[in-house]
Formats: sequence, structure tokens, C-alpha cells
Amino acid sequence: MINLKKPQKIKVGKLGEISFESGYYIYVGSAQNGLKNRLERHRSRSKKLFWHIDYFLNSGTEIEKIFVKEGPKSMECEMARFISKNARGIPKFGSSDCKCDSHFFTGKVDDLLKVVSEFGLIEYDR
Repeated sequence: MINLKKPQKIKVGKLGEISFESGYYIYVGSAQNGLKNRLERHRSRSKKLFWHIDYFLNSGTEIEKIFVKEGPKSMECEMARFISKNARGIPKFGSSDCKCDSHFFTGKVDDLLKVVSEFGLIEYDR
């Protein structure tokens, strides 16, 4: 769960400049090559910007909570479809390698937490 404290326009790689409202966001991704390393990379401020989420995370945001669930790579898209029923997706964000509309969502914090719980995600202990 990522908190963007003030509205911003952020250049997100090939997607270009996107206007983001202040509020809470949730990103759906997989860490098929190691969860701990992927999460450490996401939390790092000094990294080469590669994934869409890298651009967002390097623009004054704060990761407040991380939720995880073990499963196959296909679960990433299943989770994105599930979340899209209760949150607004940012078009094409995080989903350039699949057919999903988005893997990045915003909504009321209570709605996002409800979706996380319903999908069976658990909070990652840093």
C-alpha cells in the first residue's frame, strides 16, 4: 500500500506523463526470482528506473504496507482482475507484459484493505 501525499504528474517510462491524485495506491506484481530482493529493490531510492512502479516510487511516495501471497505467476493477473472490481486502475500501468488493463490501482484505503483481505494476502513483516 503506497501513499501519495500530494497530487503529482509523474513521467512513467514509455507511458509518458501521468497525473496522479493524492491518496492510496496498490501495486500487483510477482517476485518469481526472489521476494526479499524484489521488495528491497522497490524500497530503495537509488536504483535504475526500469519498471513502471520504479518511477512512481521514486517520486516522494511512501510504502506503508506490503502484502504478499505465494502462488504461480498467473496469480498476478488473477489478483489484478479481482482488485479491478473494487478500485480504479491506472491504464496500462504495470501490465505491459499481459492483457490486463492495469496492475496499479487507487481507491479508498478501507476498500483497498478489504480487497487485500478478501484475496487472502498477508502483511509482509519487514
